[in-house]
Amino acid sequence: MTLPLVYSTEVADARASGAALVALESTIITHGMPWPQNVETARAVEAAVRRAGAVPATIAVMGGQIHIGLDASTLDRLGQAHGVMKLSRADLAVCLASGATGATTVAATMICARLAGISVFATGGIGGVHRGAEHSFDISADLSELAETPVTVIAAGAKAILDLPKTLEMLETRGVPVIAYGQDEFPAFWSRSSGLRAPLRMDSAAEIAAAHRMRARLGLPGGQLVANPIPPADEIARDIITPVIEQALAEAAAQGISAKAVTPFLLQRIFELTDGRSLAANIALVLNNARLGAEIAVALARG
Repeated sequence: MTLPLVYSTEVADARASGAALVALESTIITHGMPWPQNVETARAVEAAVRRAGAVPATIAVMGGQIHIGLDASTLDRLGQAHGVMKLSRADLAVCLASGATGATTVAATMICARLAGISVFATGGIGGVHRGAEHSFDISADLSELAETPVTVIAAGAKAILDLPKTLEMLETRGVPVIAYGQDEFPAFWSRSSGLRAPLRMDSAAEIAAAHRMRARLGLPGGQLVANPIPPADEIARDIITPVIEQALAEAAAQGISAKAVTPFLLQRIFELTDGRSLAANIALVLNNARLGAEIAVALARG
């Protein structure tokens, strides 16, 4: 049965020539920023991938098809769309079958990248185990996807609003390699430091590509999480961001905000409390991850 995939001209040409490809998610476009900053940021991320020698493939669901790569007009249309579904594994098929518009999270982007034969995906930060999960059981589907889908994911760690020790424990339980890039510590999204030692460390894109290939040779399921710290000039130090996160969490609890509404509320409140600095850091870390993702994809394409 033919898969509901449609490729942009740039991505189709890259596939035909064997060029390096990097998957990019689309929730940052539809749920992360307002128009036109969302599209401007998406274009900047795509440009970072190209400068590092690879081809970007931003993924979204529109009109009953999975778009692998978005041309300029399609990206503009997505950036201004309303009522866009936020897609994970549970929602992807329903969105396609209904013809709705959907933006892909980490989990859905991994699924679509695998279907399109793309091995590397650059994002901001993964989801994980939420604080208080021992009562709410709120755990992101991103962690299960990393354990099942063979895509190497580059992120600045897990979002710092999460329970990072439990997130690392869950990844270990599911057998997901967590590789810190260029440092021993697991980064914490806006901050280079989390106070937690990363299980693994690698210092080059070539090493990470070799590990990806070896997992395939061994027949191991799942992907790799490459934890790439935000550049030093762009980080918000842990001692500065931690009290801000705690205040936002306390406000969410006081207002009874739960389930899928928690993360958007927290990110917006942290943006307000940091006078926009958190968003600037977020953009910087996504660009940094795009560059590393492209380097890994180029190393994989070389074989």
